[in-house]
Amino acid sequence: MTIQQMLYALTIEEYGSMNKAAEKLYIVQPTLTSAIQELENEIGITIFMRTNKGVIVTPEGAEFLDDIRGFYRQYDIVMQKYKDEGSYKRKFGVSTQHYTFAVRAFVDMAKEYDMNQFDFALRETTTQNIIKDVSTLKSEIGILYISEHNKKAMNKLFNEHAVEFHSLIKCRAFVYLWHEHPLAKQDSIGFEDLKNYPCLYFEQGENSEFLAEEILSENIYPQTIRVTDRSTMLNLVKAMNGYTLCSGIIWGDYNGDGYIVVPYREDEENPNSIMEIGYITKKNAVMSKIGMQYLEEIDAALAQIDKSVIYEE
Repeated sequence: MTIQQMLYALTIEEYGSMNKAAEKLYIVQPTLTSAIQELENEIGITIFMRTNKGVIVTPEGAEFLDDIRGFYRQYDIVMQKYKDEGSYKRKFGVSTQHYTFAVRAFVDMAKEYDMNQFDFALRETTTQNIIKDVSTLKSEIGILYISEHNKKAMNKLFNEHAVEFHSLIKCRAFVYLWHEHPLAKQDSIGFEDLKNYPCLYFEQGENSEFLAEEILSENIYPQTIRVTDRSTMLNLVKAMNGYTLCSGIIWGDYNGDGYIVVPYREDEENPNSIMEIGYITKKNAVMSKIGMQYLEEIDAALAQIDKSVIYEE
């Protein structure tokens, strides 16, 4: 098995097509097919099933690709450090919950590089996928939060996937809503105030309460709507007098005009909670220069937020 064969297999998985992968790799499709057949014969498993609509990764193939992805990522980092510029684009990815400061930092970082030389990826995705992406080095950095409610379960997941959590900032819960919402002019909003309005949250899959992106997810909300993307969330918050619970960190240019945050008011039965937002990295992985610059941009973005949202111990 060669490094080149690893690259070929990982590229096919990424694009889901032999033709597209061959185009990306600047080789003809028969050469790619032959290389993968030789690899499959050598390791004794079928990695890809060929179909009329592209290729499908087999269960054995998925395990194999997970095994080699981390190795290839480390190889790529070392080679990029020492070799002359080549034709293959350097990859850098971030997987994140829906934080506008993470987007802002990514934009500021990417502007410093020649986009012709790099293949950047910013993935707003589920908590489970963030952990998996970093564990397999599909993304170098993942942005998410932990709280007292989910800390034990999250730390177990971190250990199982060999990733490390690094704290960035701590915040209390805020209610995120449209500026014309009936509750928008209140100084604070309690649980009882919200019971007549739909609570929106990002879908995480079945039986995944502790993976929720929203703080205070352990509460029982009378009205709920699940969404899968930021645009739908914003539209429903405005159109249906909906709300979501967040850190209070917003950026107008990235959140959209007209959306505000109001402090969540706790009571005896519905206490507030602390969001500890941070980033995860693969254990013992070498941080790339781009990764370090991205984290510097994160620090710069967080330094500009309204200090009232920060939890001071």
